[in-house]
Amino acid sequence: MIFFDKLQASILQNQSLLFVGLDPNPEMMPLNYQSEDVISGLHDWLQFIIRETTDLVCAYKPTLGFYQALGVPGIELLEQVLAAIPSHIPVILDAKHGDLNTSTVFARTVFRDWNVDAITLSPYTGQDHVAPFLVYPDKAVFILCCSSNPGAEALQQYPTNESPLYLQVVKESKNWGTPEQLGLEVGTTNPEILALVRQVAPERVIMARSVWAEGSDLNRILAAGLTAKDDGLLIPVPQDMLNKPKLAENIHALCAEINQRKTQIVHGNSSCTLWLPDVCVLNQHPQQDLILQLYDLGCIMFGDFVQASGATFPYYIDLRKIISNPQVFNQVLSGYEEILKHLNFARLAGIPYGSLPTATGLALRLHCPMIFPRKEVKAHGTRKLIEGDFYPGETVAVVDDILITGKSVMEGAEKLKSAGLHVEDIVVLIDHEQGVKDRLRDYGYRGHSVFTLSEITETLYQAGRITQEQFLAFKES
Repeated sequence: MIFFDKLQASILQNQSLLFVGLDPNPEMMPLNYQSEDVISGLHDWLQFIIRETTDLVCAYKPTLGFYQALGVPGIELLEQVLAAIPSHIPVILDAKHGDLNTSTVFARTVFRDWNVDAITLSPYTGQDHVAPFLVYPDKAVFILCCSSNPGAEALQQYPTNESPLYLQVVKESKNWGTPEQLGLEVGTTNPEILALVRQVAPERVIMARSVWAEGSDLNRILAAGLTAKDDGLLIPVPQDMLNKPKLAENIHALCAEINQRKTQIVHGNSSCTLWLPDVCVLNQHPQQDLILQLYDLGCIMFGDFVQASGATFPYYIDLRKIISNPQVFNQVLSGYEEILKHLNFARLAGIPYGSLPTATGLALRLHCPMIFPRKEVKAHGTRKLIEGDFYPGETVAVVDDILITGKSVMEGAEKLKSAGLHVEDIVVLIDHEQGVKDRLRDYGYRGHSVFTLSEITETLYQAGRITQEQFLAFKES
């Protein structure tokens, strides 16, 4: 079972968003567990915490540094703690690992030898550091994007409060892994910071830290951190609760309070949907995360751009960067796949040259043979018009990247038909609209798109990625 599904199942089973830290900190150990044998006392205390919380929390989070500080006995203690955790509850190893040179070996150790489900990583060596952890498809990583430590503020808020470094970390790390593979760790006492992270990453799981500062507002924390589906937020059990009597009773009360507050917020959001449907995030596009990532990658740009036709548009679409970002490319393929699985065809055909990588990826995913019509016929060799094997009379689904006028994709479809193939459906990532699908229908084709340009601009505007001026310029174009 992949981490995301395991986490969701644990949340549903225990009706809890709480996770508990399993940290062998001698300074926090209750008096009744203290003895000359520190390791033995820590072992008994941590085992007690696990027994008391297995039906109250959705995840466990041991902090590697505490175990390492105890030397070899500490690592042995960690292995004993991991063995005691029920297999159905996910384990997030808090390692803040940041060394590129050891990432491959370390990933194998934590995911295969220790069998933990997820790990926290430092972002500052970039995607190369994270990649070895993402090759384990059933595991996940949490990227540290914000710390509550006051000394970090000078770095995290750089260069300005309006465009801080920690939000850039969020934007960049979203391109490294899918929402099922990569979450965010946000340590803050300020709900506004949590809200900004949620705005930039609407579908990511956020593991909140340091939210129990004096005077903290649980309602604001939940409202800021929950997704539009009222999930996606993990909340820590307060550390000082773990060394007090009646642990299970106290955590049960905290869990009940969180669920009650969450229900109140959900009802409040329902009212928002009724009265302000144009701004309520519950109306988000199903492909919102992908749209935002394409914008952040620079595949969708706004400004004054001269097109190939000579006309000036207030936007420009450049999808060539997608193939250099495997995680986003994977999401793009999923968008196409969701449409194609409802269509009938024997082969896929990509239109040269932009959609050939997409058609290739889809052919591998769908276990479907691929062909493509040549843009120009070779003057040597076989002089084929269609590359790949096929049989006349077969039905072909055509894949392209963008529908602007429909001219190039229809030219490709006509080449396929001239070879005796049937073309009924044309599937693209983006439809520029302006009646292009109607034009396809006039020629006997059904047009399908993952999203339209209007849906893209509406999503970007609601998410605060583009200004009202840019949004209106598109509307008027």
